[in-house]
Amino acid sequence: MKNRLFYGDCLDVLKESIDDESIDLIYIDPPFNSKRNYNVLFESIDMTDAKAQKEAFADTWSNVKYLDQLAEIQDLHLDLWKFLSTLDAINISKGAVSYLTTMALRIFYMRRKLKETGSFYLHCDPNMSHYLKLVCDLIFGKPNFRNELVWCYRGGGSSHRDFRRKHDVILRYSKSNDFAFYPDSVRIAYQAEGLGRTDDSMWGKHKGTNKIYKPHPLGKIPEDWWLIDALDSNDPERLEYPTQKPEALLERIISASTKKGDVVADFFCGCGTAVAVAQRLNRRWIGVDISHLAVRLIYSRLLEPCRNNPERFRKVLGNIEINGFPRDVATARELATGTKKGRIKFQDWVIEFMMDGVSNPKKVGDGGYDGYLTLYRDAKHKDVVLIEVKSGSVNVGDLRNFIHVVEHEKAEIGVWVCFADQVTRGMETEARQAGYYDQEAFGVKFPRIQILTIEELLEGKTVAHPNPAMFNITFKKATRR
Repeated sequence: MKNRLFYGDCLDVLKESIDDESIDLIYIDPPFNSKRNYNVLFESIDMTDAKAQKEAFADTWSNVKYLDQLAEIQDLHLDLWKFLSTLDAINISKGAVSYLTTMALRIFYMRRKLKETGSFYLHCDPNMSHYLKLVCDLIFGKPNFRNELVWCYRGGGSSHRDFRRKHDVILRYSKSNDFAFYPDSVRIAYQAEGLGRTDDSMWGKHKGTNKIYKPHPLGKIPEDWWLIDALDSNDPERLEYPTQKPEALLERIISASTKKGDVVADFFCGCGTAVAVAQRLNRRWIGVDISHLAVRLIYSRLLEPCRNNPERFRKVLGNIEINGFPRDVATARELATGTKKGRIKFQDWVIEFMMDGVSNPKKVGDGGYDGYLTLYRDAKHKDVVLIEVKSGSVNVGDLRNFIHVVEHEKAEIGVWVCFADQVTRGMETEARQAGYYDQEAFGVKFPRIQILTIEELLEGKTVAHPNPAMFNITFKKATRR
């Protein structure tokens, strides 16, 4: 089975694409608060705004028609419906009830996908952990609650009225009492004061009524509180993703509840820490996220460690199946010619997934371009590549208008993207007449206006430019590299 990465709502993926009783471990780290938006900040192109910002995760929870999902829960789990309906009837915010309803329905289906020996870890903070624990008790059964794990971390900040909050909660459930657990894979060193204690991390032998205990040679099983440092701004793991968790945290979870070859799933995978660690530990994995930006980041993150090893790169690439994006010209046309919303998704797919660019946040009155890339010559100089994506019929006049935009914005390169059957000789001539990008600096001709077809993008072609390493791909870590 290939590792699978899905772009879309995890509820649809759970219902349509995942077999029941096929997963060994599910870890999820969903948004903590229904009113919180998750944004990824991108480098500015220094044209009109000081910063360009792209929303990577919309406020799904408050916009969802939670009453429809509540009605669906009524047909699936009556006690769960009664609990959520009671919350809906009392003085609890509609945002909180919407969030819990949305989560409850998805967790219900996640339980179905777990093997009988499987485990479920839900990462949450104190804002919602008490509600979510009741939801999980109803779905998994109170006897299958295993731990309330407390992830403790250090960090700055101060408060003169409260104790500083420096922990998250991870609720651990099993599907049955026959759950998998591998204690020897997560043992840690004893502290000096703990060597004389009698606990389940010690081993020994009985001599009459006297018990002789010795430290386990591999160390002790960790307690239910884990002190693992959060990522700071200079951490080499950091991807500038706002909810990123350290790999050490996921390594402990995955090692405790799976063995090599088992299946790990994360249905809110964000920047992909769970799937990246699962891949490193030789587990199979399933990742889902509703943000195409997150899916693109995960894809790049998984391939990055092996880019200098062609054989390893081909093996990893060939073992990842991406779902939810066009994979051929026919499905690309289907997305491009759909609704207006579909055409916007088509633009975002081209710019952010296929070209590692940033979409123009303005969908109306966008200034004549749909997105951009940034070229860095050195620490002080960067060049701009504007991108215009056309999903339907176009002509040479449309291309001329885009060339005027490139000149007006003083961009170094303009890239015109359309389907191959829309390209005419007149358009090719117009593009050639626009000249070349800084030919004297590089000694090589790179067209200032480039026509790229969807067919070429699907075959792996990209913008012609002096040095691929100069591109600032989607997230800021690439800039530092």
